[in-house]
Amino acid sequence: MNLRFIFLLIMVSVVPLLELATAENLPVVGWLEKVRIDPSGIQLVAKMDTGAKHSSIRAEVLSTFKKEGQTWVRFEVWNKKGKRSVLERPLVRETLIKSRKGDYLKRPVVNLGICLGSIHKIVQVNLAPRSGFNYAMIIGRSFLREAFLVDAAAKFTIKTACPPMEIK
Repeated sequence: MNLRFIFLLIMVSVVPLLELATAENLPVVGWLEKVRIDPSGIQLVAKMDTGAKHSSIRAEVLSTFKKEGQTWVRFEVWNKKGKRSVLERPLVRETLIKSRKGDYLKRPVVNLGICLGSIHKIVQVNLAPRSGFNYAMIIGRSFLREAFLVDAAAKFTIKTACPPMEIK
């Protein structure tokens, strides 16, 4: 019985240290960071949102159209400096988002390249009016997972350093 207790004590002590060792190797970002969106190259201020599964971007959907038998979305994004960019991306899916009022809104989802620090990932991003929100973009867990730690007390801790990428 003493051996079981000692083994349990060792496991309780070692497992958190293993998790900490893994986490220490990840770059730390603040709750607000500048990100670059590809393929347009526009830079936006984004809020890191560990409570959101996917990312969301303020976009005005201009139209949907067919291209090579697939549905595409033409939309416009803009930053606080007034720079605007029109993008065309294949529609991946549509999602239902619960609004603050409790009803559900249907939003188109596209793949976008996001550069944060030196990490560039292509992730699903839903297109949202976001006019009532303070930030043009929310970065969700599908981007942050296994790539960053978020420091809720910090902001603008990392510089964009990935080369521009063509997204197909």
